[in-house]
Amino acid sequence: MSGQRDARRDLLRLVALTVITRLPAILFFHPIDDESIYAVVGNAIVAGGRPYLDAIERKPPLLFWTYAAIVRITGEYNWVALHVVSTLWVLATLAGLYVLARRLFDHDAGVVAALMYTVFQPWGFWKNLAFNGEVLMNLPIVWGWAIALGPPLTRRRFELTASGALLGAACLLKQPAAIAAVPLGLLVFHRRYRDAQGYSAADATLQAGLFTAGFSAPIAAAALVLARQGVLQEGIYWTITNHAATLVFWNRGVENTLAFGAACLPVLVAAALSLRDSRRWSLRAAERWALLAWLTASAVGAAAGGRFYPHYYIQLLPPLAVLAAPELARLWFQQRGTSLVWSRRGTQAWIALSACVFLAVNSAGLWLRRGEAPEVTYVREHSQPGDRIFVWGQSTNFYLEARRTPASRYIATFPLTGYIFGPRIEIDTNDRIVPGAWDNLEHDLDAHRPAFIVDTEAGPAARYPLERFLPMARRVASQYELVSHSASTRIYRRLPPVPADEE
Repeated sequence: MSGQRDARRDLLRLVALTVITRLPAILFFHPIDDESIYAVVGNAIVAGGRPYLDAIERKPPLLFWTYAAIVRITGEYNWVALHVVSTLWVLATLAGLYVLARRLFDHDAGVVAALMYTVFQPWGFWKNLAFNGEVLMNLPIVWGWAIALGPPLTRRRFELTASGALLGAACLLKQPAAIAAVPLGLLVFHRRYRDAQGYSAADATLQAGLFTAGFSAPIAAAALVLARQGVLQEGIYWTITNHAATLVFWNRGVENTLAFGAACLPVLVAAALSLRDSRRWSLRAAERWALLAWLTASAVGAAAGGRFYPHYYIQLLPPLAVLAAPELARLWFQQRGTSLVWSRRGTQAWIALSACVFLAVNSAGLWLRRGEAPEVTYVREHSQPGDRIFVWGQSTNFYLEARRTPASRYIATFPLTGYIFGPRIEIDTNDRIVPGAWDNLEHDLDAHRPAFIVDTEAGPAARYPLERFLPMARRVASQYELVSHSASTRIYRRLPPVPADEE
């Protein structure tokens, strides 16, 4: 019974730590970073719209359906509820990491793996507290790995179908998750894995087939749903075709990789020491190879887009946490250290300090972004709830803050301008404008006639000033009047219709 009490105590502490370190997000009454554009698409789906046609974004459909489900249950603009769900999602991920590391090692390693993830997942950057694609996809990835690396239920391992299905679902939350499935698909052919279980080549082939079938099932189901909605072609374009990388931001890659390494150094050191200890893996050589391959695949996924955003690195943390767990568990529970710093007290103090610093930095980052912009207040106070607005630029959060419905499918204007995600670069992006996008925009704005057009590209540093794009400039000049402006934003209100006898 004492072991059970200790286990419950450890898990309760993990829950408490997770909630405390995410309180800044839970108590932040606004969308955080990527949550804005995902919530706009989710709201559109709840209102009867279709992803990739009525609200355009480039993520896979399950992410939008997840946001739509949250909106249906909790209501629009309920940011506290969204951030509570995000915290529960992280807790479910911790549970998966605990199960995975416990199956590979023991209870202590399971607790440490979960602890590493909850402490270092935000890694000191407030945007990492968002309910973003990496946080979403890590949950099914971790549980898929926990099933696959668990004890075989039968020789044929039918449970690999469930593992594959979870990895397929992760791919529908964010595309890089697909690469995390590759090591598991190859593990069944690893000689040490087959020797340990006494599997033949035929057994391995069957297991790989079961895993592949499971992986394919949710993707096929999602494709069927999109086809029935008539948006399968659009979904393929926006989630796959439109992602062709043309630039790699190496400078940002170096900077953010160094920042991630510095912030997460205890996990990196522990993982390296763990991998170096061959005795620890003498009976788990295949699992060691799989975890290292998972980490490598995650690094490839983080770098694949060439933009190296800080939240991309979140996908590295599950394999790092599992790899680091046995080394830190040895230090903490066997009290065997190699130096003053790399000892029980030294590493615990280091990780506790990291958690405190991350909490302080993230709290400050969100605190500085509290409140509401006067432009948002103006639009909401001078329009009706049923009015539509159109925001020129990438400021999708304006729709949510103003609580108004977009007048166009282009909830962010990158398809209209060729905007390249990443650091500012001074190049002509006209060749990246999506064919037909401007015709679609004209149709949308004629059909929905926005009460306000909000130009968030109005400052001297604007990358895509509205006046550079003649269709928008003409529409604004002929149908709208400037009613408010600030350093970076102009608000145009639609003119009342001209009476017929005055035409």
